[in-house]
Amino acid sequence: MVKISDFKKSRLLMEVNLKPIQGERFQPTGFPDIGAATYTLPDGTDKLLVESSQSMANRLEATIIKSDGTLVDELEGLSYVKVNLTGDITSKTSSLVEAHRINSPFIIESEGKKFQNTIIEEMQYSEGHVIDWKSVAKTLFKYDINSLLHGVFFSNVRDGRVKLPRSLSSFIEATGIRDAAYGGVKNNALDPKGVYRAKDYNKDVYGNVPYNRVEYTAEKITAYFNIDLQQLRNFNIGEKETDLLLNLALYKIRLFLDEGLRLRTFCDLQHTENIKYSEKFELPQKQEILSSLKELISECKNSFALPAVTELECPVTLTKKKDK
Repeated sequence: MVKISDFKKSRLLMEVNLKPIQGERFQPTGFPDIGAATYTLPDGTDKLLVESSQSMANRLEATIIKSDGTLVDELEGLSYVKVNLTGDITSKTSSLVEAHRINSPFIIESEGKKFQNTIIEEMQYSEGHVIDWKSVAKTLFKYDINSLLHGVFFSNVRDGRVKLPRSLSSFIEATGIRDAAYGGVKNNALDPKGVYRAKDYNKDVYGNVPYNRVEYTAEKITAYFNIDLQQLRNFNIGEKETDLLLNLALYKIRLFLDEGLRLRTFCDLQHTENIKYSEKFELPQKQEILSSLKELISECKNSFALPAVTELECPVTLTKKKDK
C-alpha cells in the first residue's frame, strides 16, 4: 500500500514516455478557431500540446466509470451521488459524469435544495464567516470523493466561495515536432455531385467532399502527472482517508496508462515502464493498487455517507431557446 507518509516532497511528479503504437504519426487535440496548439520554447524547440489538462482530467475520471455513468464494481463503497431525472425527461445522471461534479444543478437543486442545505450545514459554510476547509473536505469525502481529486467550484451555492483546485492533474506534450500534412475525400458512391437529397434534410453534406488533415511526428511524446501531496495533507481528514485519495489517484494513472492511451482514431499511443519520478517511487501495477484500495475503502467506510451512494431525485423542465 502506498502511504502519504512515504513521501517528503509537496508534489509527486511523473513523466512517462509515449509513442504511436503503429507508425510515427499522431493527431493532437484541436481547439476551435486555432486548431492544434503548437508553440516554440525560448531556445527554439518546437512543441505541441497533445492532450490538455482539461481533457486529461476527463480521461482520468473516466477510468472508473461504467457506461451507464455509475462506479465500476471493483470500487464499490466509494462515495458519489446518483440522480433520477423526472418530469419532461426520464433519465439518470451522477456526480461522476456531470461536468461540475457535485456542483451540478441536477444535484444541488434536487428535492427542493434539500441536499444542498445538508452539505452546506455539514461544511459549516455561511456568508460572512471564514471557510472551515477541513469540514469542506470531510463533507466532500463523505458524499463525492472524486471532487477532492478533480476539483470542484460551488459557483451556484450561496456566495460561491467554496473552490478546490485539482489534486491530480495531467497533460501530454510532444517535443521536436514536424507537420505531416495530407488529404482525402469523402465519397458518395450514389451521387458525387450531391444533386439527390433525402426529403426534408437539405444540409450540405451530400456529394464528394475533399478535405485536408494535418498530423504530426515528434522526437518525443511525454505524459506528465502531478499529484498535489501537500493539498491532500492539508485536507486534514485522517491518515487512512488521505491514503485512500492518494491510492485512488495512482489507480487512475495506472488505468489510463494501461488502458486509456487510444486518445483518438489517429492518436493511438503506448508507454514504456521507464517512468521518471520526482522522488524514489515506482508506480504499482493495477492489481496491487486495487487490493490496497479495497482495504482502504473498508477502513474508511465510516467516513462515507450511509449508503455510500446518495440517491436523489430532480424534476427537469424542457426550455425552448429563442430563435436568433
